[in-house]
Amino acid sequence: MGAGAAEVYLRLAPAVLGYLRAEHAVEPEDLLGEVFLQVARDLTGFSGDDDACRRWVFTIAHHRLVDDWRRRRARPRIHEGEVPDLADPRPVDEPGGLDPVLRRALAALTAEQREVVVLRFVADLSLDDVAVITGRTVGAVKSLQQRALENLRRAVSLPA
Repeated sequence: MGAGAAEVYLRLAPAVLGYLRAEHAVEPEDLLGEVFLQVARDLTGFSGDDDACRRWVFTIAHHRLVDDWRRRRARPRIHEGEVPDLADPRPVDEPGGLDPVLRRALAALTAEQREVVVLRFVADLSLDDVAVITGRTVGAVKSLQQRALENLRRAVSLPA
């Protein structure tokens, strides 16, 4: 592959951040930093082409996200004062910003459906890659994707 950590970051950070936001990470920018810190640490041991690099980075992102969910479940935070609004205030045309209709439609999906759709279409990963990252079979990923896309179509009222 031959890319340095900075190049990998520039190419993949927007998609990784989009994935983390779509998966409702509480602090997606912090997780993004953790992902690319690990990428920078481990890049010298990585070998493979661009597709393998993308798969590797999104696997790291998925693991960091799952670790964060587990950590928060085990040690819930106590907020003093007002709880911040976690809605993404960025406009649609800003990187990582999502159309409000699409944001609501994605929020209506099951966590598994949303994960598959985001990895397939935001991260631009293959069915095989999504299956490996999520620990599912390709058939299960296809099924989740099909149900998710049908739910999204209904949610945004697009004709079949």
